[in-house]
Amino acid sequence: MKKTPIWRRYDRLLGQDNKADIKAELRFHIDCKIDELIACGWRPEAARKEAEQQFGNILAVQRAGERIGEHMERRRRITDYIAECQQDTRYTLRTLAKNPAFTAIAVLVLALGVGVNAAVFSVVNTMLLRPLPFPQAQQLVWFRAGKSFDAKIRAAGGLSADTYTVDVYREFQRNNRSFQDVTAYQTFYGSLQYKMTGVGEPRQLDAVEVAGNFFPMLGVTPALGRNFTNEETLKGGRPAAILSYYFWKTQFAGDPGVIGRTVEINTSPAGVNGPVTIVGVLPASFDFGAVFSPGKKVDLFVPVVMDYWKTWGNTLAMVGRLKPGVTEAQAQDEANRLFPLMKTQHQDWYYDYASDLSTLKDHVAGKLRRSLVVLWCAVGLILLIVCVNLSNLQLSRAATRGKEFAMRRALGAGRGRLIRQLLTESLILSAAGSVLGFGFAYAIVYELAHQSSISLPLLATMHVDLESLAWTLLIAIATGILFGLAPALRMSGVNLQEAIKDNASGMAAGRSHERFRSTLVISEVALACVLLVGAGLLLRSFLRVLDVDLGFKPAHAVAMQIDLPPANNNDQLIQRTNILKAEIDKVSALPGVQAVGVTDLLPLDRNREWGLESDGRYHAKDADRGALVYLVTPGYLQAMGMRLVAGRDFTWHDAPSDQHVLIINQAAARREWPGEDPVGKLAHATSKNSDRIIGVVADVRESSLEQESSPTIYVPMTQNSDVEGANLIVRSLDSIVNQAEVLAALRSLNPSQPASEFRPLRTLVDHSVSPRRFFVLLVTIFATLGILLAALGIYGVISYSITQKTQEIGVRMALGATTGRVQRDVLWQTLRMALAGLALGTVASLGVARLIASLLFDTSPWDPVAYVAMAASLIAIALLSGYLPARRASRIHPMQALRSN
Repeated sequence: MKKTPIWRRYDRLLGQDNKADIKAELRFHIDCKIDELIACGWRPEAARKEAEQQFGNILAVQRAGERIGEHMERRRRITDYIAECQQDTRYTLRTLAKNPAFTAIAVLVLALGVGVNAAVFSVVNTMLLRPLPFPQAQQLVWFRAGKSFDAKIRAAGGLSADTYTVDVYREFQRNNRSFQDVTAYQTFYGSLQYKMTGVGEPRQLDAVEVAGNFFPMLGVTPALGRNFTNEETLKGGRPAAILSYYFWKTQFAGDPGVIGRTVEINTSPAGVNGPVTIVGVLPASFDFGAVFSPGKKVDLFVPVVMDYWKTWGNTLAMVGRLKPGVTEAQAQDEANRLFPLMKTQHQDWYYDYASDLSTLKDHVAGKLRRSLVVLWCAVGLILLIVCVNLSNLQLSRAATRGKEFAMRRALGAGRGRLIRQLLTESLILSAAGSVLGFGFAYAIVYELAHQSSISLPLLATMHVDLESLAWTLLIAIATGILFGLAPALRMSGVNLQEAIKDNASGMAAGRSHERFRSTLVISEVALACVLLVGAGLLLRSFLRVLDVDLGFKPAHAVAMQIDLPPANNNDQLIQRTNILKAEIDKVSALPGVQAVGVTDLLPLDRNREWGLESDGRYHAKDADRGALVYLVTPGYLQAMGMRLVAGRDFTWHDAPSDQHVLIINQAAARREWPGEDPVGKLAHATSKNSDRIIGVVADVRESSLEQESSPTIYVPMTQNSDVEGANLIVRSLDSIVNQAEVLAALRSLNPSQPASEFRPLRTLVDHSVSPRRFFVLLVTIFATLGILLAALGIYGVISYSITQKTQEIGVRMALGATTGRVQRDVLWQTLRMALAGLALGTVASLGVARLIASLLFDTSPWDPVAYVAMAASLIAIALLSGYLPARRASRIHPMQALRSN
């Protein structure tokens, strides 16, 4: 038998070689058999052939052995790896338990970083990533209508420029080939005011009129009952209603027996008056306001009677579901061809309709895409700052363990094993912080989802789900690796001889890490710079928005919905005018009331468009002649705090039989009578006959604070009955008028006046700016958190540096260095890091500012105030962070420092 070569004896030091071991084992047994046969008298060649024949297919046996060996080796490695991980975990837990202050700080910082990231991911996931809460939601398409695709014209026209007439809806529904179905709802759902009686005191309801196929087309099945029938959608059909889940729970205590029950509902100024049958209850997952009207709570849905709205102009919003295999581009192409064709067949249509199709998801949240991406990037920067901070903490902690790592390496531990040990520590810290952060994120998301004051789409549907949990797990692992890898690589590569010879203070090790840790702090300051500049620009922009001239005074004024009788002829209009005058006089007599008026619509809320053309002037065919319309009573301008710049206000003597009069805003005057005084001029707006302009008011921000005023006309309710609801405006002297007194005064004249909450006009402004306020608030919070973390990083580095230089400072003070000199040196070290980070951060901020320029209002991306404020804040925070260690350094006693090891 051959001897094992000497190189094979030492080859195992390089690791297992299963193939060589199996081959050697087989060769050993064959050689033994050959020796046995030779001993029995066989010749060597014959003995070899006989031995190999007895063993059979040696190659097959060898391969089988290799497979068994590989399997056993794999199991051994897995077992060893698990055992080593368990050992690393137990060691980490013991180590962290011995240092509770470090553990608590690290877990808390991680919880903040991971928590805000998970919370913002839930917001982004709800509004951008997750499909709408409807089956096959990607097939749902939103129709945006208008006279043209000109954005300015659409903005000026309000809802009227984005909606369709009943005839257009019916024609497109009948003629298209791209959609499974097309449905609609009445956009001006405040036009009819619903009042429920017979269930407690009279109550005002928020109702939306929808087409009979609205819920089936969306894929929404009532949780109880059924959908509307065809009969219920016809004029004169049986009145029916479907309740929202929230209204069913609050008003009817979740009683399943409500199906088939009749309730008394009166509609003002016209519509249903009498018993209405409840035919269904929608599921809790359906929230009309979250998708179609952010911030609105809907009580019930009723069928939209198309024949009633047929003569009202553009009132319907359209939604369609594409057929399988049909793309959005194909549907857009068909709409581009079909609408002009339908116009040629219907010369009575007064719009050259054009539709800009988009997915319903894009319509709902597309405008927020850039803001949400900026918000997501902001929390990403927070997470990077957290990682840099924890890397510094790990380095300062690991530097004191230099001898431990050097000794373990000297005893045979590989560098990979040390790296794995340090990464285990960081991952365990990250896991603990992520668990706490996930709870933090859940609380944030729950609070945001229940914020009715924030007008953001889909916000009410936001929740923490499995995707949020998966994201939290992902960032927990990524964070643990990010903040643990650099210290692990740094400490595992320590020089053994220097570390073992180093004295107890670890001076050499500390100095070798100081530059690296300073670099980390500089990057931390640079990231904080970017956050501060972004927050500063957005905050300045937000303040500019709030500083615009609204055209009315929201302070000390409230709105309240009131019951309004129908007026289908002049006699009824006169009767309604008398009722309104009596109610206004009654409320005006209350203590503290300064002015009272009534309007059908409110600025910064819903709006609609009528035509306005000056008499005797040429108008180009394609020129925009639309104007927003408000029907108001005398006293409205004073109640709103609007400024009359020319002419007079309406009076109660402006009767239906008199010449119709108008008040216009300055934007309408500039468009129709440029450079002229419009008072006394004639125009076409409300009737076939000419209307006389009697006054001009200052421009009001009707659509949003960020959009210039559109041409607007104010029509007296004493001459026109086409109101869309009625809002009583009450302006008080110093404080809000008592709601109960106002309601009692109204009910003394109209006992059926429903209970209605006061709505401060300030909420109109708050509602309009709530999306911008939401993003600015979050980015500002993140920037504050970032600068605090940067301050913590600076403090940690300077404190560690002072500890490492204790003997040096003691020697300097023993040689005559003053307390002030020591403090100045420490502060200069702090300032150098802050200035380096400030320089890098400023350059990065200039690039970021260009990316968020579209989110700014009347604010330059290079706004010097934002950059100066950022620099001043960072330098102040840095000096404050360095002052405490500097003060401690200046109090070091020379003898105590010289005696320290």
